[in-house]
Amino acid sequence: MRLAGAVVLAMAVAGCATAPAPSCPAGQEHMRTAQLFLGGAPRGAGGGSRVREADIRTFVDQEITPRFPNGVTVLDGGGQWRGDENRLIREAQKVVLIVLPPARGAQDRLDAVRSAYRARFKQDAVLVTQAACVAV
Repeated sequence: MRLAGAVVLAMAVAGCATAPAPSCPAGQEHMRTAQLFLGGAPRGAGGGSRVREADIRTFVDQEITPRFPNGVTVLDGGGQWRGDENRLIREAQKVVLIVLPPARGAQDRLDAVRSAYRARFKQDAVLVTQAACVAV
């Protein structure tokens, strides 16, 4: 997942660096949204023990909500990647959708959430994607 996450992140960052700001349709405004893909198997588990649903709820309450109090959406998902020894690993995931506020510091708060999840649940990576126009 580390390699796949790095490739997707590099592509997303490269795309953001070269793309002009989008022209939003009427009724929408330019704001970024972020999607965090929170995996469920600890580092080195090879698809072993999982992060419990209650642990995710606690993490959202303690780490995400204080940084993004206007709201987040948490969805069930699933992911896969080639792990050590070229073995396919599948795991349950949570996808967290956040409309990033225009205020400064949103990226720092997003990075803090990623770091906290990686540390708390012993993850190699937390994949993040971002988009630009939202309806309010």
